[in-house]
Amino acid sequence: MGDLLEKIKTKKAKIGVIGLGYVGLPLALEFVRSGYCVTGIDKNKERVESLNKGASYVIDVKSEDIAQFIEKGLLCVTDDVSVLSTLDAMSICVPTPLTKTKDPDMSYIINVGQEVKNYMHKEQLFILESTTYPGTTEELVLPMLEEGGLKVGKDFYLAFSPERIDPGNKRYSVKNIPKVIGGVTQQCTELASCLYGHIIETIIPVSSPKVAEMVKLLENTFRNVNIALVNEIAIMSERLSIDVWEVIDAAKTKPFGFMSFYPGPGLGGHCIPIDPLYLSWVAKKNGFELRFIALADQINSSMPEFVVEKITDALNDVEKSVKGSNIHILGVAYKKDVDDLRESPALEIMNILRSKGARITYTDPYIPEINYQKLSIKSKPLSKEVLSKVDCSVIVTDHSNFDYNLIVSNSKLIVDTRNALKGINKKHIVRL
Repeated sequence: MGDLLEKIKTKKAKIGVIGLGYVGLPLALEFVRSGYCVTGIDKNKERVESLNKGASYVIDVKSEDIAQFIEKGLLCVTDDVSVLSTLDAMSICVPTPLTKTKDPDMSYIINVGQEVKNYMHKEQLFILESTTYPGTTEELVLPMLEEGGLKVGKDFYLAFSPERIDPGNKRYSVKNIPKVIGGVTQQCTELASCLYGHIIETIIPVSSPKVAEMVKLLENTFRNVNIALVNEIAIMSERLSIDVWEVIDAAKTKPFGFMSFYPGPGLGGHCIPIDPLYLSWVAKKNGFELRFIALADQINSSMPEFVVEKITDALNDVEKSVKGSNIHILGVAYKKDVDDLRESPALEIMNILRSKGARITYTDPYIPEINYQKLSIKSKPLSKEVLSKVDCSVIVTDHSNFDYNLIVSNSKLIVDTRNALKGINKKHIVRL
């Protein structure tokens, strides 16, 4: 441990980041900025080629930073996993999606583990960042790494540290988001904490990888359940002719005991819709049912249908049917100001409307084209001409760079699922 610790402290340790997506790429750059020499590894050849040309595909990473670091030799990017043998510490940031049956898909982690074990040697540190169920690090990854006879805490070191990236967030980034770290042994925690302590302002050591794994799932389950609560309150408020947005604004003035969450068209992204189901899955394996999570998933999954009902009712009020109407979707990314379409509720909303006979168009400055199931469509530039020709404009994602005055002035009918038009009271605006 002594030699590796000294390398980390003196920044002579060679750092690797496996998986260069929205988590891995910003992490790799933070290591570079802190003075480490970094190798980024990704099996996607297009990503590797893009980065080696100095072009970023992650919204929070500037292309000029990539180009500068590549040119200076501070960042090397490759799809050749054999470079693992030259590295001292590695952060593993590969995807962990769900299967079609909503079970955890561990294939990416297993593939990395198999490759790592072929090139690992003594005095290496491995940190898993991929969101997963409690027990993954010690029950799945650790046995693979010990197959060759090396022992954790003595010959190599292993920890789990959940990623907490919030794409598009201008206030919080890798550096100022506190980092939770749980090592398999105390030495593992110390080494991982020392390494991340050089790039992150606040380190939160915990007693084990299981605790760290559970932290991530609790954080996102907390959000999932509370969003489901306000979504259900929104549905009830409509029945009672109450403005749910006004209710939340008033409730959040209480200085204690309340935290504001907001309704919306449904959940999207890599974490909030998925992570609670990891927790639910491991609970079932241990003979326990998490009923809150199942109910929250049911409520949040029903929101695209509720939005379609709102659109249908709004069109009915102006004596139009969904069938044959031209409906324009404003924003299809899963959240504002990002270029991520994963799990976006807009996709379900568009498909339902299309199945009911509506003609669908959309505008999203971050998503130039959609190819999802039978939906193949390109974004239209936002303009007076586009808006004036459609029967209904639907704000699904409230991007900051939308011209909302243009939207209000030129749309015949607007369904606003995000309260993007807060403070604008016009007869042709219908809110969630």
